Amino acid sequence: MNDAVDAYWLEQTEGDVPVEDHWLSAREILCLGGLRFAKRRADWRLGRWTAKRALASYLNLPSDPHFLEDLEIQAAPSGAPEVFLFKERAAVTISLSHRAGTALCVVGLSGTILGCDLETVEKRGDRFVADFFTANEQTLIERTLVRERPLLVTLLWSAKESALKALHVGLRLDTASIDVSPADPAQRTEDLGQNPFAVSRPAPAPACWSPLRVRHAGAHVLFGWWRHADHLVRTVVLNPLR
Repeated sequence: MNDAVDAYWLEQTEGDVPVEDHWLSAREILCLGGLRFAKRRADWRLGRWTAKRALASYLNLPSDPHFLEDLEIQAAPSGAPEVFLFKERAAVTISLSHRAGTALCVVGLSGTILGCDLETVEKRGDRFVADFFTANEQTLIERTLVRERPLLVTLLWSAKESALKALHVGLRLDTASIDVSPADPAQRTEDLGQNPFAVSRPAPAPACWSPLRVRHAGAHVLFGWWRHADHLVRTVVLNPLR
């Protein structure tokens, strides 16, 4: 579609991250040095590596680790990541997530409302559903086979997390104000022509993403995609540029 928003995504795992830190900027090395716990340091490095590789591809820049030193990711006052190239603000928007040794980064044009999330598929109790999900979502869960509920609940929660990132509010916003409507994964994306954006990645194999919609505060609609593989659910939520 002509009015599509291109969102480029990339996943990396801990095994992809270089042992040395020569691909980090001086400021990022200082930030890394301030992290006390080994797991936090590993997650932080994984997220930065994934983001820099995704940005290099999206901006058509060299992916040599020494060049990546000039790509710097800083946290904005809202907590959202901001990108700087040669110390100048880059005209891109990114979102990051990591879980269980895997990181996901999604990149779009500056001004795109964008959020992504990774979640491990696991059983979450009835109290969790009652506390954090809308009446519509709870009805959808109740109508789902018991063995399929962990995937559905994880998907709904992940989409909420993505939407909170896209809106730059985090968990300060009541998750019950966000209502997620996933499409059937068997539904073909070409049958869903009203989804005004595309998601792509640097890989020859097709990406099996299914669409979803997120309604915020009963009116504001965000569009998104979700994917399940290797016990992880990925969600990407965007609002198209107008």
